[in-house]
Amino acid sequence: MAKLTKKRKEASAKLDSTKSYNVSEASALIKEITNVKFDASVDLAIRLGVDPRKANQMVRGVVTLPHGTGKDVKVLALVTPDKEAEATAAGADYVGLDEYLQKIKGGWTDVDVIITMPSVMGKLGPLGRVLGPRGLMPNPKTGTVTMDVAKAVADVKAGKIDFKVDKTGIVHAAIGKTSFDAEKIADNANELLQTIVKLKPTTAKGTYIKSVFMSSTMSPSVTVDFKSV
Repeated sequence: MAKLTKKRKEASAKLDSTKSYNVSEASALIKEITNVKFDASVDLAIRLGVDPRKANQMVRGVVTLPHGTGKDVKVLALVTPDKEAEATAAGADYVGLDEYLQKIKGGWTDVDVIITMPSVMGKLGPLGRVLGPRGLMPNPKTGTVTMDVAKAVADVKAGKIDFKVDKTGIVHAAIGKTSFDAEKIADNANELLQTIVKLKPTTAKGTYIKSVFMSSTMSPSVTVDFKSV
């Protein structure tokens, strides 16, 4: 069995693993038990009482975190020439079309979000095998296929994220950085949790939210009392 490091022991001493913390308490505690030298991400893992194999129980949505993610999101806008200036002004990191389609075809995916227009989606179809597994394929449901390119880019830069329940019934999402104030972490967590509650499928039976855990990069996880949301 691996020995606990000194930092891990210090973190564990501050955490009562038998207790569920409300969102505010968990947010403050995560800052206390994170001992890495970089600005760690804060993540939520929400286990849902749904069967993702059934289309009518798939939970997927978008949420704009009030304080952003703290991450510099790289955005590629695949647009026609008449939309290039609009996308650039809104803050897109890469703007263009055919040249980037060729780069993606060659394996380039050094972006976090791709935003495009309905008229361009036909060209993206053949790249599904490259973009799909990386979660980069634009989708109208997440607002990344739109004629209002400027708004879509600005929303993503401001902290708009999309989430989807995985095959094990868990939603994983980054909600900020440990450099954030505890209040900001809590605000972001509450926004995501309330959005997921609103998306409860009508066909889901029994307990919808089974458990919620908050953690940061390399920290122990904190059990969140989701009933406090």
